[in-house]
Amino acid sequence: MSLSIYNTLTRKKEEFTPRKKGRVSIYVCGPTVYDEPHIGHARAAFTFDIIRRYLKFKGYKIKFVRNVTDVDDKIIDRAVKERGIGDIKSAVREISQKYLDSYHKAMDKLGILKPDIEPRATGEIKGMIKMVQALIRKGFAYESGGDVYFSVRKFDGYGKLSSQSLEMLESGSRVAQGEKKQDALDFALWKRSKEGEPSWKSPWGEGRPGWHIECSVMSSKYLGDEFDIHGGGLDLIFPHHENEIAQSEASSGKGFAKYWLHNGLLTINNQKMSKSVGNFISTDDFFKRHNPDVLKTFFLSAHYRGPIDFSWEKMDETSRALERFDILFGKIQKIGVSRGKNRKAACKEVEELKKRFIEAMDDDFNTAVAIGVLHDGVSTANKILDDAKIPDEEKADRLIQLEKIIRQMGGLFGLFERGAIVDRGGEVELVERLKEVATELKSKGYIEQDDLSRGLKSKTAEDLIRWFIDLRSRSRRDKKFELSDRIREDLHNCEVVLEDNKDGSTGWRRR
Repeated sequence: MSLSIYNTLTRKKEEFTPRKKGRVSIYVCGPTVYDEPHIGHARAAFTFDIIRRYLKFKGYKIKFVRNVTDVDDKIIDRAVKERGIGDIKSAVREISQKYLDSYHKAMDKLGILKPDIEPRATGEIKGMIKMVQALIRKGFAYESGGDVYFSVRKFDGYGKLSSQSLEMLESGSRVAQGEKKQDALDFALWKRSKEGEPSWKSPWGEGRPGWHIECSVMSSKYLGDEFDIHGGGLDLIFPHHENEIAQSEASSGKGFAKYWLHNGLLTINNQKMSKSVGNFISTDDFFKRHNPDVLKTFFLSAHYRGPIDFSWEKMDETSRALERFDILFGKIQKIGVSRGKNRKAACKEVEELKKRFIEAMDDDFNTAVAIGVLHDGVSTANKILDDAKIPDEEKADRLIQLEKIIRQMGGLFGLFERGAIVDRGGEVELVERLKEVATELKSKGYIEQDDLSRGLKSKTAEDLIRWFIDLRSRSRRDKKFELSDRIREDLHNCEVVLEDNKDGSTGWRRR
């Protein structure tokens, strides 16, 4: 089965055929760095990380470019808010670097692969000026009072990505106060700067680029005028991506991206995420309660093009489902068979799992089906474990092969990778994290000060975990099941898995 992907430009699934055999060029709209990264950013980045990983698995050589918008109205507003109206230019540089560092940190914790090239808007100003000049020269743009606008009506294909006609667009367009454009449909390529704001010299005076022009310039510079895949969120289709197509094709006289891929949006308890309504969840907020594999597994449960609704209850359910993999891997590691032995031919379960997984991913990267295949692999392995009729050596061989294929396929999602787990660290770091958990239990009223004091006296991770196990045993005895469940979940988020039997928790292991 060949890979097919849904192309927003044509509104249908198409067989994927890159422009150059064996090579794929990808441009993805990256962050505008004016605030802390949130879980919506995480979904977008994870979506295209999966696509990149799977294309590599299919044998393609990938060139992946993700930009950074580091000058923008939102960044300027944030700089003034945090630093005042003094040296705005320096403040903008500091603010953009601060939040870019936060974004990189979050991506690293999620195990998102770094882009091959990550250009910043402020580093590509010369190229933007050149493209604007070309558009003016070709009659697609005009200067007005130090601003430069793209003349939408002069580009015949405008609206083809968002499937909107000029008549449809006219009904909702207007000229905002201060704009000097000739037509309400036109959009800014270059903006005359206000006093004190970041600015660059240009043929039209001091100013800075419009938002849309940067992606056209950076994609063409690093991937060529025509490339394979352009990605971004569904909310970018119009006007951002529509404008990119217009200015790029008008400037070069060629095509632009062949395939347009857009990830669906994320809501919180069926509401749009917003700080004003108190449901804004930063990646740091998430990592305090769950490890990144939980968030990624949750994203996998829906098709990347569709919407997905977040709730902490769903995260708890996802965490429990993900734990099935940890438990299985732990059981397989205890079977006592050397992994250095020659293996028999691949068992039929392995071939079937791999076939089903690839079929799902070849169908427009259908992760919802693919992650279900991995869960089926766990169920299959557990049946083999419990089957007393299977000889021990055959059982071990089949289980090891199943674990290998589950890890391999999960690795295409960035799952089960030690490097992707939040703050694994060593003994000292684990002790600090466990003490933070204990202190939070006290602050939430789950335990008394005396219990906390005993726990904080522990010097080693082993002692602290044993204290947690004792605390959990007492909570279960006293029918405080909410505390019992909370301890198990909190330890799991510290990469500590409790091993239960009929007598309660008797052992533990690191993930």
